[in-house]
Amino acid sequence: MLFPDVYIESTYHIDFEKLYSMGYRGVIFDIDNTLVGHGKPQDARSMALFKRLKNIGFKYCLLSNNKRPRVESFAEPVGAKFIYKAAKPKKEGYLKAVEELELKKDEVFFVGDQIFTDVAGATNAGLFTILVKQLYRQEEIQIVLKRILEKPIIALYLIRKKLLHKTDTL
Repeated sequence: MLFPDVYIESTYHIDFEKLYSMGYRGVIFDIDNTLVGHGKPQDARSMALFKRLKNIGFKYCLLSNNKRPRVESFAEPVGAKFIYKAAKPKKEGYLKAVEELELKKDEVFFVGDQIFTDVAGATNAGLFTILVKQLYRQEEIQIVLKRILEKPIIALYLIRKKLLHKTDTL
């Protein structure tokens, strides 16, 4: 439950066209350290990503434990649906996001940077999960502490992937 389906360098390295060709039509994103630095507003790179997703044909939703002003101000410039105070890793927020997208669970994937909130919750909700490396090191102390606990899990994931001769290509 703590292993992602795919572990990749960055959200900006994901082959969204490939995922679309595989039948995915919706993507749920965490915001902080997945799309931009913690607490940062939309930037040119994230704006271009949402434009690209729209051109491909994706629907998208932001799922965050942050309060409404943070999430809404990030979602508004790109016309994203959003859920704030999502109580991740509880699966209900993920399922609500799928419902907001008006898609089936097998048509939606999740992208986030944390194992214990993002991956655990999305996996529990039955979604395909993509774990990305955090964009920036500056984070709140409780997240920094979780990162320490994540390291052995990521190491085990990488060992398992190597033993299975599996590559993460998206």
